[in-house]
Amino acid sequence: MDEITEIAVEQLAMVQQRIGPRFPRSEMRERAQRYMRGLLQHIERKNGWQLAEAQDESGPQGMQRLLNAATWDADLVRDDLRTYVVEQFAEASSGILVLDETGFLKKGRKSAGVGRQYSGTAGRRENQQIGVFLLYASQRGAAFIDRELYLPEDWAHDEARRAEAHIPLERAFATKGILAQQMLQRAFAAHLSAAWVVGDTVYGSDALRQWLEQQQQAYVLAVPSTHGVWTRGQHRTVADLAQQLPAAAWSRLTAGDGSQGPRWYDWAWMQLPYTAPAVAFQQWVLVRRTLASATSPEQPVEYAYYRVFGPSALTLAAVVLVAGHRWAIEIAFEQAKGEVGLDEYEVRRYDAWYRHMTLSMFTHAFLEVTRMQVTQKGAPYQQQA
Repeated sequence: MDEITEIAVEQLAMVQQRIGPRFPRSEMRERAQRYMRGLLQHIERKNGWQLAEAQDESGPQGMQRLLNAATWDADLVRDDLRTYVVEQFAEASSGILVLDETGFLKKGRKSAGVGRQYSGTAGRRENQQIGVFLLYASQRGAAFIDRELYLPEDWAHDEARRAEAHIPLERAFATKGILAQQMLQRAFAAHLSAAWVVGDTVYGSDALRQWLEQQQQAYVLAVPSTHGVWTRGQHRTVADLAQQLPAAAWSRLTAGDGSQGPRWYDWAWMQLPYTAPAVAFQQWVLVRRTLASATSPEQPVEYAYYRVFGPSALTLAAVVLVAGHRWAIEIAFEQAKGEVGLDEYEVRRYDAWYRHMTLSMFTHAFLEVTRMQVTQKGAPYQQQA
């Protein structure tokens, strides 16, 4: 057994031992282990049929029962996942919680929460489910720690449709911002400490920002160009403020490395005259501007805007690196979909969605921990194709 395989086998056994008590029956305990092993295999599509075939089973009934009918609590396994990720990746000085959503294209209208809705995954309105996710990232690695299924408003009062999808009576309509706050509340209640919370414009609402400020939790949250702030006695949009910044206000900085190397942008920020609820904290508007292209002068310059709440001693270069961590969750989505079948489930039930997501997220975390440990030992690591 080579060193990489030995590390992987040891880590997988540790994960399975950790979550084993969540499955009161030995049959389901073994089934969960087989499901996760199937998610790790190189098969065309990781649905019930192909997962069963990869495990030399005659049909998908066992895999389907694990998700649809077996007795186990996916939220308790989620809690185990969060503990595992924090144990492996936690760094008090650099830990960042990242919020984002992703879409899961579906046919029909029976899957819980499905509907024609927009997500950045498809880049347009499609018939899909949308999941809101929370990721923990540090210099050591990054992995998901929580998930919530977004239910559009037209599901809220459709009792027949909800009953068919096994949606609990207590689950009411909640915006994505509310779902994000619920996940953050769970993380904070579990004493997870993070230096920052970051997210895109969906999560830059006044309600979530004000709640984070009350928690004295630093954040960098994107806001739309129409977002208004009070400055110098006037109510101005962030887009208007950015257009009036002098050339000297801009600095060319990297927001971290991407697949093509450093992500260079022009950045500027403006301190806001708001009273922060935490001692030694301040608020800013942060602006990102794409670089003008010498080869494609007709390409328009694009802007992005952020609200920042953080320590008074914060520097522009530091906050730019924090803002760049939002890409960590995009990379994680790509990995989880490409490597452990995050998007390849074929279930309609509300509880089954949470069960698949939790096991897939745990399997992705296992891969990321294995990668970290292999890298620390200096061995080459080849990600799954």
